[in-house]
Amino acid sequence: MNSALPQPCDSILDCIGNTPMVRLNKVSAGIRTQVLAKCEFMNPGSSIKDRIGLAIIEEAERSGKLKPGGIIVEGTSGNTGVGLAIAASIRGYRCIFTIPDKMSTEKVKLLKAFGAEVIVTPTVGVHHPEYYVSVAKRIVEENETAILANQFYNEANPLAHYRSTGPEIWEQTAGKITALVGGMGTGGTMTGCARFLKEKNPAVRIVGADPVGSVLKSAKETGVIPEGQPYKVEGIGGDKVPGVLDLKLINEIREVGDKESFIMARRLAREEGLFVGGSSGLATVTALEIAREIDDPDAIVVVILADTGERYLSKLHSDEWMTENRFLDPDTTRARDVLARKRTNAGLLATTPDRTVKQVLATMNEHGITQMPVLVDQECVGSVHESALMARAIENRGVLDQAILSVMDVPYPVVFESEPMSHVAKLFTRQNEAVLVRRAGRIDGIITRFDVIQHLSGR
Repeated sequence: MNSALPQPCDSILDCIGNTPMVRLNKVSAGIRTQVLAKCEFMNPGSSIKDRIGLAIIEEAERSGKLKPGGIIVEGTSGNTGVGLAIAASIRGYRCIFTIPDKMSTEKVKLLKAFGAEVIVTPTVGVHHPEYYVSVAKRIVEENETAILANQFYNEANPLAHYRSTGPEIWEQTAGKITALVGGMGTGGTMTGCARFLKEKNPAVRIVGADPVGSVLKSAKETGVIPEGQPYKVEGIGGDKVPGVLDLKLINEIREVGDKESFIMARRLAREEGLFVGGSSGLATVTALEIAREIDDPDAIVVVILADTGERYLSKLHSDEWMTENRFLDPDTTRARDVLARKRTNAGLLATTPDRTVKQVLATMNEHGITQMPVLVDQECVGSVHESALMARAIENRGVLDQAILSVMDVPYPVVFESEPMSHVAKLFTRQNEAVLVRRAGRIDGIITRFDVIQHLSGR
């Protein structure tokens, strides 16, 4: 038996914390400073809020406020509710959560899956009686067995990160962390981590990442709290300064827009294999900015990836939702644009039906290509592929002297140079590996599968 394997835990609560840290590679290309991602979405409840859910319940038990059979009430954007619900399911408490209607349906269903009662409230201002936090407080006032988790003002929130998240980051970076970047919702994560890290090294830079429309940047820089504006990133920012957020510990706050946040979250999934939510995309945009400015290969920037992308499958990870909300730009790329980006000046390499297999293989080898159209009078009459030609030649050496006409495959489809790439991409099948482009009456370009992949990945 491998002694390095973790031993059985008494409950899922013992699996909270000790999340891995992963180096970002592709999204940080060209940046000399290391950017390490603290993968909080790998907690049991798939978010960093698992840490405070358990801590809040334990503190309420110690203080005597939460008694056996009691009710835990909270206004939550979803993740804190999950953390509380997981701990409550083990400890035997009932949960009632209020949640704004702008939150994803996945979060509501998830809370209900853990046995919680969920009350969806309208997205209104903080002073409105139907504001989700106000509704939660009203429920507590009406039920003597209920307590309010009160994550925005509960000191158990930052204390949980001071005792766990901060020390983990310090240990995982061997004390060499230069800057910490994270989103700010309740402020507990950044406050708790900052307290610990700055005790270890006062030079550690703490950067809060916030949505455009939140009031926290203004509150930090001017002391004035303006009227907040709507934004779509969930779980961070706000229209007030949370009681547990110690702005004195935050060196600076940077704002990022919805579109940039969502695009980065999608890139993290597709380029780094890190399936996260919009707030993690927002924090990563900021972390990359900080790393680029530091420009030191010995420096380390840590970014907190707060929750899983599974909670946003109907939103930022949905092409339809992104398009409806104008976060995905329509693809206006034409076939000619892809040809213009190809890194070759050789032009279109083609063969005629009368050339021999040996001659065509030699041409392919000389130019490092694996496929070629067969043209007659500017019309594609067939195609040849290196692997197929070589397989036939190995089976029968005499094939090398045969004309291509006798061994060619089906012709490639031909499109005009003005054809949108959205249409060109649909022409690729298992049998069809390339598309020819006609310009000024001549076939003078070829788009391969590789070219399409490069286009789709934005390269």
